[in-house]
Amino acid sequence: MKPLHYLGYDVPNRLSQETLLLAELYLNTSEIKDRIATCNFELDEPGGRTLPQQYAENARKIAENAPLCILPQERLVGSATYLKAVQHAMPGGRFRGHSHTTANFAKAVTLGLSGLEAEIRQSIANPQHNEEEYDFLNACLEVIDAMRIWHRRLVNALPNASNYAQPILKILKQVPEHPATNFYEALQALWFHFEFQRLCGNWSGLGRIDQLLAPYLKKDLAQGRITRDEARELIAHFWIKGTEWKGIQQGSGDAQHYQNIILLGVDDSGKQDIDPTVAELILDVVEELHISDFPIAVRVNKRTPDSILRKIASVQRHGGGIVSIYNEDIVLQALQNFGYGEQAFAFTNDGCWETIIGGKTAFGYIPFDALQIFQNALFGEDETLRNQPTSWPQFTSTQQLFDAWKDLMAKHAEQLAKAQDKAFSDPNDPALALSIIVDDCIKRGKSYANRGAHYSVRAAHAGGLPDVANSLHAINTFVFNDKLLTLDQLRQYMLDNWEGNEQLRVQIASSIEYYGNDNDQADQFSKQVFDAYIEIYSKQTKTPSGVLTPVGISTFGRELDFAPKRLATAFGTKHEILLAPNLSPTPGTEKHGPTAVINSFCKHDFTKLSNGTPLDMKLHPSAIQGEAGLDSLVAFMKTFVEQGGSYLQIDVADSRILRDAQLHPERYPNLSVRISGWSARFTTLDKKWQEMIIARTELA
Repeated sequence: MKPLHYLGYDVPNRLSQETLLLAELYLNTSEIKDRIATCNFELDEPGGRTLPQQYAENARKIAENAPLCILPQERLVGSATYLKAVQHAMPGGRFRGHSHTTANFAKAVTLGLSGLEAEIRQSIANPQHNEEEYDFLNACLEVIDAMRIWHRRLVNALPNASNYAQPILKILKQVPEHPATNFYEALQALWFHFEFQRLCGNWSGLGRIDQLLAPYLKKDLAQGRITRDEARELIAHFWIKGTEWKGIQQGSGDAQHYQNIILLGVDDSGKQDIDPTVAELILDVVEELHISDFPIAVRVNKRTPDSILRKIASVQRHGGGIVSIYNEDIVLQALQNFGYGEQAFAFTNDGCWETIIGGKTAFGYIPFDALQIFQNALFGEDETLRNQPTSWPQFTSTQQLFDAWKDLMAKHAEQLAKAQDKAFSDPNDPALALSIIVDDCIKRGKSYANRGAHYSVRAAHAGGLPDVANSLHAINTFVFNDKLLTLDQLRQYMLDNWEGNEQLRVQIASSIEYYGNDNDQADQFSKQVFDAYIEIYSKQTKTPSGVLTPVGISTFGRELDFAPKRLATAFGTKHEILLAPNLSPTPGTEKHGPTAVINSFCKHDFTKLSNGTPLDMKLHPSAIQGEAGLDSLVAFMKTFVEQGGSYLQIDVADSRILRDAQLHPERYPNLSVRISGWSARFTTLDKKWQEMIIARTELA
């Protein structure tokens, strides 16, 4: 079997040879990839049928025609084999897919198709619905029938005489039609519903699967129906099947399908911690197989035992950024401050890391570049006059410039609020498959895309805030305090990309400490920028039409998109240099190591930030070798939690390996790196994304 790990650490061998061979088939050959088909069916002309009726027909066509992919080695069945689905569209060409959400898979597993049908029929019996809502609900029943067609095809494709097929056939007699009664059934039912969403072009996160699966496993273990080793094997098959789209999507990576998983923490009631058994088995599987397609976030708190933190660390140091952590207490406080109340205990993410209430939320966000707004404040809003110094606004203090930036941010916030108010109000998007398992869509008789979900959320997401803070710090130091140059001179140098002023540029870039070095003066600017952003964009938490409007801070790799539109910066970086990801330090500005970075980051009050932000940390393998290295990773996580950080992404990477993977991609079929809210196999990134990751790694 070709190697799955590249950093030289020993990996415990817990899985069977059969399972490892299946992993090799999925990860190191093109056989699975080659089974992905283009759409090979045509929808009939609408002929007076409503959009929900058309969607239901589309779902039936998918169930009837999607190519099957059942391998003798597999212990779970079901696959998403249409290229259109991989491209985030519903096969058939008439409807779009949805992502940035986490459906209520627990509901689907515990009710079964029969229970979901009963819920729809109960809503149909409500005389308060209008004609459009009844039409929507009846079309949902047709989608349930489409799922039954898909189930029958899977059953009929399994050879009855085969020894391997008998356990699966037994499982499929119970699920997905009826509620799961044991761990194996629950896992197969979860896979079935997840795959059907994917078949319909929806990319849903999986959410808190340990909370769902733990009671089944606990009961099975107690009654001797399964062993931990057998449960681990089943989980491994789930993880392996999750790689079925490997290598198909290029550019920003082939694992960017938003299928994130959340582990541990308090349960949805907030009364007790989730049993750790399932989470421990999942981490075993990820450590051994190093599969990145299900990025994991673990909810940790000050009560989390060292054994769990050490397990997380042992996976983290293999690289790939596959396991990240939420500081549960801080996130819960932020969500409760926003107004979610006890619903906050159920938080998961949207498939990246933005916090939402799982199974209840239609989510989207509006990203923008706060650094571009700052540069407009510095030079004037009319960019056509940027080369005319007489048009530049005059500032006699850093505070005046800061206030000008806040004024422009306030104008932008007003414009953005209008767009937020229109979110999830599309009457032409039935989104039936997803609506069936997102809370309140059935009760309301409305689509996920048209205010059917319990919460409709459109968050503001700023990028470039650390770069704004660094700019203010540089201007305050070198223009207004030290008077090394005038503000007009600085602006001209920025327009000239610092050409002819390299010595001055280097002095500005390197003679003071910027955000990320545990320097109180530098970090104070970041705190002021952070607080101002939240205050401006949190003036309303709900739009007039009822859309919730939390705030987050993110770039998600948009540094690549932002760069061409930005000028050289006031703190000495040149045009088109990639700047700060999310709320992490600008690459190359951190001088005092990861502990200083954590200290700077944690000076912000994240209980104010209702949609979250990550700290991205890149570590070299040499820094975390041996038992002492694991101790260091555990200490990082503890420090992060104790000091009030919100979300931490650690990726261990060696730029030499990444460079070699560029030259010899065939040697690195499963080399994973953390991008932002997702991880991806490095060789499926295009050159510009690869270079961004390498640059971050080399500067870390």
